[in-house]
Amino acid sequence: MSRVPTDARGRVRFYLLDHETRVGKIIDVSLLLLNLAFVAVFVAQTYNISETMRATLWRVEVGIALVFVVEYALRLYGASDRLSEFVNPYTVADLLSVLPTVLVLLSAPAFITTIGFLRVVRVVRVLRFYRFTRDEEFFFGTVSAGTLRALKLLLTVLVVFFVSAGLFYSAEYQTNPQIGNFGDAFYYVVVALTTVGFGDITPVTQAGRWVTVAAVLAAIVLVPWQAGKIVRAWTAGGHVDVTCPNCGLSKHDPDASHCKACGHVIYQEYESPE
Repeated sequence: MSRVPTDARGRVRFYLLDHETRVGKIIDVSLLLLNLAFVAVFVAQTYNISETMRATLWRVEVGIALVFVVEYALRLYGASDRLSEFVNPYTVADLLSVLPTVLVLLSAPAFITTIGFLRVVRVVRVLRFYRFTRDEEFFFGTVSAGTLRALKLLLTVLVVFFVSAGLFYSAEYQTNPQIGNFGDAFYYVVVALTTVGFGDITPVTQAGRWVTVAAVLAAIVLVPWQAGKIVRAWTAGGHVDVTCPNCGLSKHDPDASHCKACGHVIYQEYESPE
């Protein structure tokens, strides 16, 4: 177990990254549960609920957002290199996830017309889940690199579905009678992106059509990109990282004695223990 630093900044940095100590695990689990609740609140707000429940969900959303704002500030405070932490993709995702809620909360009457847009982009809060896949260490233990890649692939698929459904719902729910809640939008996105295309739900707005196009393009680019990482890891997993000095080819089979490209002797000459 790593030693806890004695200075304040060091302790903050340690516990925000730690997965082994009791405090570190509590922070990890708490942030994960709050993240799930943060996303669930957005989904629940798209359904037909009472004004009292809607007001309660808004208070919950604000409370969770403030916790994440404090976490964001602590990450910057405890970072050894604050500029690098500020531009870190995970930290940027953290900021984007809470910014819409904070801006809605702080919006003055003069900017009331922007609130609709800010509520729409709250779907990016799902990006916070990438924070939990930054390395192989989790509060329940360590996973293999292959498992982590598969987890990132699954998360990418879910993020594409969720963000696309949220944007599609925001674009369609006021004019499309087929879209009554987030569930309807999610169903449409899954059917559209998997090319099933039942046709029972179709976009009626220009924005909804563009969201569909963007979602399809994102799925075409992001999912194969993540899947390609897994395939490359699998194909390279059985090879030895030895470079042929004659032609420069690397990644040879474990039992190879000659380069498969040029025939030059590699293992006997360069890797033999004798």
